[in-house]
Amino acid sequence: MENYFNYFTEIEEHFQRRRGTVLLLSPLDWALMETWKEAGIPLAAVLRGIDTTFEKWERRPRKTRKVNGLAFCAQEVLASAEEMKDAAVGAPPGRPRDSGLEHSAVAAYLARNADELERIQLPGSAMALARETAAALRALAHSLAQQAPVRMEDLERRLTVAEEKLFAGLLAATPDAAIYQVRSEADRDLAPYRRNMSAPQIEQLHKQYIHKRLLEQYKVPRLSLFYM
Repeated sequence: MENYFNYFTEIEEHFQRRRGTVLLLSPLDWALMETWKEAGIPLAAVLRGIDTTFEKWERRPRKTRKVNGLAFCAQEVLASAEEMKDAAVGAPPGRPRDSGLEHSAVAAYLARNADELERIQLPGSAMALARETAAALRALAHSLAQQAPVRMEDLERRLTVAEEKLFAGLLAATPDAAIYQVRSEADRDLAPYRRNMSAPQIEQLHKQYIHKRLLEQYKVPRLSLFYM
């Protein structure tokens, strides 16, 4: 059974296969994948958009500029998602999606994240918030280990809320100069792609970029099941 939460891994590996080289994805690429996930864009639409981008590039008579990142695929991914949405109108409902995740594996993942949250040092009130989050993760891990009935998509929503609270706490406790530096890096990395994206897309991507970089700076683990 396909693991629905392999979203990021599937995209990364498919992009690398189409490019023909193992190119490490940039913070911008990971932020872009997160915006697609949060927008509910199906994995199939992303993979199709990547394929279309490379097919168009391969037909160009002069290949002076390589497809060096997922941002080059953004428009085709969105177009593919719209096509799939239109095609689904009037179609019979599909079977319920199976996450493919074992309770024991998820419990171990939550426990590891709880361990990391208890070890890290965070500024201000973010420290207490990290400890509270770690306790909540341990409680969830215990329930899963006891084979309590849990819908993985419901669990994912709870983890998303927990991570957003952690991020808000970090944002409030981080000095303005550090936030300014991260925002400057986001502006620099996004600059080459602004003409190919709408203002809402740029805004969302900018937000995700800062979110990712700030969590990385403080070594806060990602809580989402997509990072298993």
